[in-house]
Amino acid sequence: MKIAAFSETEPDERRVALTPTRVRHLVDAGDAVRIESGAGGRAGFADASYADAGAEVVGRGELLDGAHVAVRVRPPSVEGIRALPGGLVHMSLLDPYRSPERLGAMAEAGVTAISLEMVPRSTRAQKLDVLSSQASLAGYAAVVTAAGTLDKIFPMMMTPSGTIPAARVFVIGAGVAGLQAIATARRLGARVEAFDTRPVVAEEVRSLGAKFLEIDLGGETGQTDQGYAKQLTPEQLERQRVGMAEAIGRSDVVITTAQLFGRPAPRIVSREMVAAMRPGSVIIDMATATGGNVEGSVHGETVDVDGVHVVGPSNLPADVVVDASEMFASNVTAFLGEFRDDESGAFRLDFDDDILARSAVTHAGEIIHPDLKERA
Repeated sequence: MKIAAFSETEPDERRVALTPTRVRHLVDAGDAVRIESGAGGRAGFADASYADAGAEVVGRGELLDGAHVAVRVRPPSVEGIRALPGGLVHMSLLDPYRSPERLGAMAEAGVTAISLEMVPRSTRAQKLDVLSSQASLAGYAAVVTAAGTLDKIFPMMMTPSGTIPAARVFVIGAGVAGLQAIATARRLGARVEAFDTRPVVAEEVRSLGAKFLEIDLGGETGQTDQGYAKQLTPEQLERQRVGMAEAIGRSDVVITTAQLFGRPAPRIVSREMVAAMRPGSVIIDMATATGGNVEGSVHGETVDVDGVHVVGPSNLPADVVVDASEMFASNVTAFLGEFRDDESGAFRLDFDDDILARSAVTHAGEIIHPDLKERA
């Protein structure tokens, strides 16, 4: 298999899709790897380290010569897609539900596009699950960001001048990112409370030493087959806001993680809730890339809302870029290994396989994913 790894072009993207460690793994498996010069620079991986691992370091103009598979972290531009050779297998995050133009360009280019966020959440696919690995790091980084922004310390501290109480942290959403945020805030000594619309996660929250906030939303709640929270009705969202208002008001830090796969994030924290917090408090809105959970939050900026620092991080995993890149590369390498043909070493396009059937979105000039076909 001939594999090409692109350099990322987004200003806030420091991660790289393949690290020297994973290049060595692929080369040892018999693959030929090309990496674009400078691809790992912002993650601390020099071109020489890739060459030492067995990769060929080239410019972008040579990168795809003879390549079977191309990998990157972020989606390419429509113009970049049009330059891809037909028949190429392209793997990256693609955000296909919100990027119909990009999806159409992939089909027109004759590329087999694999959208890494579409990998199913199954036991077999865990080692391929980019979303979960990056969300876990984002949850950690969100708490570290909050701790660096808050005007007080997280742990309770006994001093000769008296006792400093522990900071109060409220985490909204107990998925992968939320659970890691809870665990990290607890490690730092905070008092942690959490809420999720899925009652099934209450025990996980408690096992991490946090309090689970019980709110009766009425009607049906829970999670999809893929483990994502089901979308709430407007009435349920209003019940949620009312139930969370008191918890938000008593918190020093609020971290919101609520996202709906393929849809805009729900707006769950109002301006009035923010105003009820103590000046100097911090909110980390982890959903600003898809619209935000907090009224007044701005993607990529920290804004002052009635004295509260509302942070809209642009790319939390990139704040811990070495580990984020290693985990992303591990997921990509596992994906390539899962579909490497035992005899020829080529990438095996087996669309009867559940993982590929659910993550491949275009092939042979068509949009092939059934959910996306309906939207095209």
